[in-house]
Amino acid sequence: MSVTTADIFGSNRAPQPAVPGSYGEAPSVAPLPDALRLGPVRLLVSDLARSQAWYEQVLGLVPLRPPAPSQVLALGAAGDTEPLVLLDTAPGITGIRPGSRLGLYHFAILLPDRASLGRFVRHLSTIGARAGASDHLVSEALYLTDPDGLGIEVYADRPRETWQRLGRELMMATDPIDMPSVLASAGNTTWQGMPIGTRMGHLHLHVGDLGKARAFYADALGFTRMVWRYPGALFLGAGGYHHHLGVNTWAGGAPSPGPNDARLAEWNVVLPSDADVDRVLTQVAQAGFVVDQPHRVLTDPWGSALRLATDGAAAGV
Repeated sequence: MSVTTADIFGSNRAPQPAVPGSYGEAPSVAPLPDALRLGPVRLLVSDLARSQAWYEQVLGLVPLRPPAPSQVLALGAAGDTEPLVLLDTAPGITGIRPGSRLGLYHFAILLPDRASLGRFVRHLSTIGARAGASDHLVSEALYLTDPDGLGIEVYADRPRETWQRLGRELMMATDPIDMPSVLASAGNTTWQGMPIGTRMGHLHLHVGDLGKARAFYADALGFTRMVWRYPGALFLGAGGYHHHLGVNTWAGGAPSPGPNDARLAEWNVVLPSDADVDRVLTQVAQAGFVVDQPHRVLTDPWGSALRLATDGAAAGV
């Protein structure tokens, strides 16, 4: 969705530096810890071999362990130990048309720097892969779709000292990207696959209602609202990050995924301690949402599953 800075904030804006503590709307429960990070996403795909080839050739991920009959395939950056993507399959799974289901809009892989993004752009051009591109003010991003129609963002953040706010709201938009400048940042170094230090940056989900999404993800789970003026979308984060989670209603009245749809099976939020996990599970259950306490899994109103973990215990690690 293309929504420029002028579309959202108008022309008479007076932005201010987004210094720590100056932006964001806290939830009605205790906010999630500043040290929160995201773990791997687990995807259900229709053809494991085809997906593995695509994720290796296009994204530059590598297997971190070989699959076994009852195990998922863990993919990550060469030299890293924690996976970014877990590929799983089941009989009868088929691909989907992007935007035809609630749930995953995209998962977003965060590169360590802008130079890596420039090298990735050049790599996509070399192999003839098509991608969308946007400047989000706080980051610069490319967008792709995997063989099953699942959305992926690959992006690099801008330095936090360059972020701006209007009142308590962080400024984000979808402006045209300065592609020549991104390419120039790569220098003469070629793409050698996802670099060490690449991590899962955020998730973005199609939901059925923004009010219900806010009730679950902010006022029960504890994410802080960062951006709420973007049409049909809400962006939430922890520790002042621009967003660990985006939700939108752009899929309209689409249904939740069915048992045979390729889909996001679950995503992981990694918290500093077991005490943090227990507190969040309790407050979400008290708010009346579905909680699988023994497995530390929460399910949003549209069936998207979120697993809470601690360092070293994220799914697939």
